[in-house]
Amino acid sequence: MRQGHWKKIYVGSAGNLVEWFDWFVYASFATYFAGAFFPEGNETAKLMNTAGIFAVGFFMRPVGGWLLGRVADRKGRKTALTLTVTLMSASALLIAVAPTYAVAGYGGAAVLLVARLLQGLSVGGEYAASATYLTEASAPGRRGLASSFQYVSMTAGQILGLGILLVLQSTMSEAALHGWGWRIPFIVGALGAAVVFYLRRTMLETEVYEQRDGAQEAAQGAAAENGTIRALLAHKREAFLVVALTMGGTVAYYTYTTYLTKYLSNSAGLSKQTATLVSFCALIVFACLQPLAGALSDRIGRRPLLITFAVGSTFLTVPIMTLLKHAGSFWPALGLSLLALVVITGYTSVNACVKAELFPTGVRALGVALPYAVANALFGGTAEYVALWFKRSGAESGYYWYVAGCAAVSLVVYLTMRETRDIDLVAVGKGRAVEPEPRPVPVPVPAPAPVPAQSPAQPSVQPPVQSPAGGSAS
Repeated sequence: MRQGHWKKIYVGSAGNLVEWFDWFVYASFATYFAGAFFPEGNETAKLMNTAGIFAVGFFMRPVGGWLLGRVADRKGRKTALTLTVTLMSASALLIAVAPTYAVAGYGGAAVLLVARLLQGLSVGGEYAASATYLTEASAPGRRGLASSFQYVSMTAGQILGLGILLVLQSTMSEAALHGWGWRIPFIVGALGAAVVFYLRRTMLETEVYEQRDGAQEAAQGAAAENGTIRALLAHKREAFLVVALTMGGTVAYYTYTTYLTKYLSNSAGLSKQTATLVSFCALIVFACLQPLAGALSDRIGRRPLLITFAVGSTFLTVPIMTLLKHAGSFWPALGLSLLALVVITGYTSVNACVKAELFPTGVRALGVALPYAVANALFGGTAEYVALWFKRSGAESGYYWYVAGCAAVSLVVYLTMRETRDIDLVAVGKGRAVEPEPRPVPVPVPAPAPVPAQSPAQPSVQPPVQSPAGGSAS
């Protein structure tokens, strides 16, 4: 890739890292601040309360996807990405200063809820804007590699959060962590977002977005339709495809990332520190796998990786989760977690570019944002809550089958969808189908031979009159 492409990818990924650090820190530290906002009671019940607020953030993601996706399609990817990180900084700061139940009763939980709603707005737009930006900013033939950095940065944000958690666990007492230590990562997130705000104000817009044919769009009335629901409805099939192909991937992803630490400590019986270390090590390997799988998709296509994920998740989820519950120590838990994350890599490494490749430039960000946010609200955001509900009902294994069933639905979609690797991002929606059909070549018809005709105004040519000297008359 050219240096300019890598610069765009770096800036887009850096902001994505901070966004998802703030988003995942909530889940990583939930076991420590659950008691700060809710009265004493059953440990699982308190986790369900915080998981419920976690899920509420997901239900704001469709709103954020619509609002910020519209901004990205009408004002540019850069504008939308700058706005998302501003919202995330504000939400992290709110959580950092939220009063506890002992100070303000349920007022603290209300502040937590508002902050989570702002996070939902921010991430709802961040995912689509960054997926679109990274896909459009990449060199031709390298979109899978470039867009894979979205999950590299997402995972790096979670690794950073877990790393801070490990440091705090080793340097602070359990009481201090429950009392005030959990606020530290949210302060870090707010400061990091301020730095990224500066970076994104100086970032470059993508060439694909700038190369839109403004004259043609104005003539067709398309410029006014950019980023609108009406424009998205012209691509209903693609929007439904985004929901369906996201379903299995998002449930599996949140199961083995945000929920894994709580599952290992709350169900498998590992200490909180050991469970955190397992997730930390597994996610480092997971992040390193993303560019390798993304580059592979540029060579063999997106569908083979998606199908591999869906088959593996459908048939391996139940045995992996069952064995994890009885892992008992660090190494078995790490091995099983790595196996699950290797399977999920088939989805995470390519899903951003696959979705962006389905839509034309004028509705690409909204086309990715809204359907994806709906799928996450229904499946990803509720994954942790559903898992805890099964556990509380005494049928925890039912959740394993739920994850496998969602993957099976997505498998059907992957088997029937078209390949998107070779799609021209500029040509999508501009008079050509996603996969252009050959146009009939007109057969040239020979013109009839011209018939010579004399012009009536032109005098006839007479033979020269010979002079007596044998010359011609002038």
